[in-house]
Parts: sequence; C-alpha cells; structure tokens
Amino acid sequence: MSLAIVYCRSLLGIDAPEVMVEVHLGRGLPAFNLVGLPEASVKEAKERVRSAIQNSQFEFPSSRLTVNLAPADLPKNGGQFDLAIALGILAASGQIPAQQLSKYEFFGELALSGELRSCRGMIPVAMAARDAKRTLVLPTANAPQVSCVSGEHKIANNLLQVCRFLAGQEQLDHAPPHQPSQESTKCADLIDIIGQYQGKRALEIAASAGHHLLLIGPPGTGKTMLASRILGIMPTLSEAEALETAAIYSISDLPDLPWQTRPFRQPHHSASAAALVGGGGKPKPGEISLSHNGVLFLDELPEFSRVILDNLREPMESQQITISRATARLNFPAKFQLIAAMNPSPCGFHQGELSRSTPDQVQRYLQRLSGPFLDRFDISVMIPALPKGSLSKPSQEGENSAVIKARVIASRDRQLARQDKLNAHLTAAEIKQFCPLTAGDSEFLENAIERLGLSVRAWHSIIKVARSIADLADDPKISRSHLTEALNYRAMERLLASLGKM
Repeated sequence: MSLAIVYCRSLLGIDAPEVMVEVHLGRGLPAFNLVGLPEASVKEAKERVRSAIQNSQFEFPSSRLTVNLAPADLPKNGGQFDLAIALGILAASGQIPAQQLSKYEFFGELALSGELRSCRGMIPVAMAARDAKRTLVLPTANAPQVSCVSGEHKIANNLLQVCRFLAGQEQLDHAPPHQPSQESTKCADLIDIIGQYQGKRALEIAASAGHHLLLIGPPGTGKTMLASRILGIMPTLSEAEALETAAIYSISDLPDLPWQTRPFRQPHHSASAAALVGGGGKPKPGEISLSHNGVLFLDELPEFSRVILDNLREPMESQQITISRATARLNFPAKFQLIAAMNPSPCGFHQGELSRSTPDQVQRYLQRLSGPFLDRFDISVMIPALPKGSLSKPSQEGENSAVIKARVIASRDRQLARQDKLNAHLTAAEIKQFCPLTAGDSEFLENAIERLGLSVRAWHSIIKVARSIADLADDPKISRSHLTEALNYRAMERLLASLGKM
C-alpha cells in the first residue's frame, strides 16, 4: 500500500493529544516532505529515520515521500515521533504489515543505529493511550515511568524488534508492574526542635487542612527547621495524587520523586517569574506546579520580587496555572501548600536591644509584600527567640512527628468524609454549610475583625482555621475557644498594627 496511518502523541502541558502520522508514497523525484506544524527537532527526524531504517536492514523508499502530522494546527516538538514515522514509511512501502497498526500507539526517539531512546512525558502519554484503549509501544528505558499507569504497555529496544513484532515473528515484553519502594522516606522529627510550641501547633493545624502558613521571627529561632519538618506530619499521597505528581515531573527535566512522596520545593529568592510560575519558550511547569500535592517553601520571603510574589495570588486560590502563548494555551495543576518564613525587620529583630532598624525602615521592608498577597495566608505566627534556660535542658520535650501525624490523618479523614475536600479549599458557600457559627460567636468574630481591620477573606480564613482546630479535637461544632485560637494566628496583622500600618 502507498498510504499508512500510525498513531502517536504530542505533549501539551500535562495533556497528550493524539497525533496521526500519515505517510504517503507518491510518484515523482525522490523527496522527503514533513508537514503538520513540526518544529526544528521534529524536522530533524528525517535524517534520523532514514539512517535508522537503513541500519535496521530495511530499504528506504526512493520515491516522493510525504509525512503529515495531523492535526495540522497542533505544534509538535521533540523526537518522540521518530518511531511512528519510521513504521509509517515501512508500512506504506509494504515492508511490514499494516493491519495491526491501528491497535497501537508508538512513542520513541530513534538513534541512527535504529535503537530506541527514552523520551520525557511518558506518564501523560501512557494515560492517554489507556483512555483511547490502545496498546502503547515505547522504549525499554521508559518502562519504569509507565509502570505506575494501569493498562497494557509493551517495550522494545530497537526499530527492528518492533517490526518483527508487527510481522508476528516476535513478542514484545510487557512493561514490568509497578514495585513501590519498601524504604520509607525519612523526614526530620519535630521533637528535635527545642520549644516553639505555638509554631509546632500552627504547623499541625496547617498540615491538617492545607492552610497557607507564614512564619515570622528573628534569625535562628527555628522557622526553616519547622517548615522542613512538615512532610513528616503529612499523610503520604494517594495513588491518584501520586500519579498526578509523577505526570508533572515526567514532562520536566527533573528526576522522579519516590512513589507517593509529597514534593517539597524550596526555590531561592533570586528565582525568576518563569521559574516560579512556569513558562519559557517551550512552556514547562514552574516551582508551584512541581509542588503540586505538596509544599512550596519560600524562605526570606521579602527578598523575593514583589511582582513575582503577586503572581502567586491567583494560583493560591484557583489551584492551577494557565500559560498562554500565540500557538497554545497550557494548563498546569498547582494544588500546593505555601509555607513562607521571614524576619520582622531588615536587621532581623523588631524590638529590643538587638534591633537596629527604625520604624520607617521596618515599614519599607514589610511593604515589599503586598496586602492582597499577605491576606491569602490563613495562618501567620510569630516564632520568638527561646527564653533563657531552654538550651540547657538535658531532655527532649513535646510530641514526636508520628504522634502529630496520627492526629493530622484523623483530622483529614473527618474533613473528607464531611465535605470531600480539606478545610483550606472550602468556598464561601461551603463555609456557610459546613462551618456554621452561633449568633453570639458571629458577633464576637465580627467585632474582632473590625478591631483588627481585616478583610472578608480574613473572616473566611479565621472560620476555616477554627474548623480545622475543631477537627483536630474531634469536635463536631466550632466553639468560641476555637475562634479565639484561630484569631491568635494573625501575627502579621499585629505586627503591622504595632507600626501603625494596617
């Protein structure tokens, strides 16, 4: 036959739209035309495919060859189309049978020798092939990635092996089943931190319901240590969450995370907007998408550019990032929990003998953070210097991470059973439904909001934090004590009020 159709996949964010590789052998002078909006890396496939076919003991046809990558308006880049193009040429020239091609999708880059090389983005491709009810044929090097995706996936080492399989002369191996690591990821224990009981309590509340947390305090008080230990009190990812996170890492240039491990990303304050939010010439996920289902930790928060931090405001609520380009519109998931740490002043100390900053200097320092951005932190807590005598105590005090983690998991189970989402993600209508207050408590909270000069968003945040405190205590209703504790976690407002800036 002079026409063959082979199925492949392109990558568009974490989506993998179908691409039909149409190959036609026509009359005329020998030529190799590749159409369908291919970028430079795809156009170079012509030479890779030609050499791979010849080095696999096949004949490259001496005729007018046209390869169309449909749909024509979908941008294509990368070398993953090589295998499908080579098989289409061999099928169109009658060198391999074409009857079974419609049952499979082929994905892989070809070396000049015909060997198959690994490609990025295999998890979205495997998920899309499974949904299309086709068997995916991919390089052996990508087998560990797709093992976590259900469905039938076959692996091959080279082009000749795939051709022998299509001719019924050889069977391809199945991708090995997923083998979760038996070694649990070790996290530092909260019991290692001396004192800071309010900080540990705030960390527990934030972990139990996904609240964004701001830690404020002088240098060396344990802010970074607290933030780095939050994964030790959070439950492991579910199978669905782990697959979502693995799909994001598969399209990036980063190594895969251990299975069901929550990501913890800590970008430097010199990171650009594209590095944090995502983007670039060929858009890739940024730090907030790499933190999906995990934690994004921003240390020395005021050192980040104000413009870059304000880019976080929308994804903190919408839980996704949309990157628009002239040729495409990409969506990356961004369901992350933000934890930030900062000093209360440029010198690190707000009051006392160690403070060297004037009120004007402190105000300019804090004005690097916009009010709408700070308003999105449900919890802000002061981490003070340890009192005298704390370091000389010989024994460790407090609860270890395992005890706190058990309470966090129990609290999350209560939230999911009641409303099918964590408290931090409740909408205004859902807050009315699941977080009702008595008339007296509503009046008490409204008076407190008025005295502190807080916004309506802060009203909702306080109620959600109070609901989380009640869930940790296994209380079915929000009480005055829960609201009072939630109001205590507004350290940033008190700091601004002390400067006369609200």
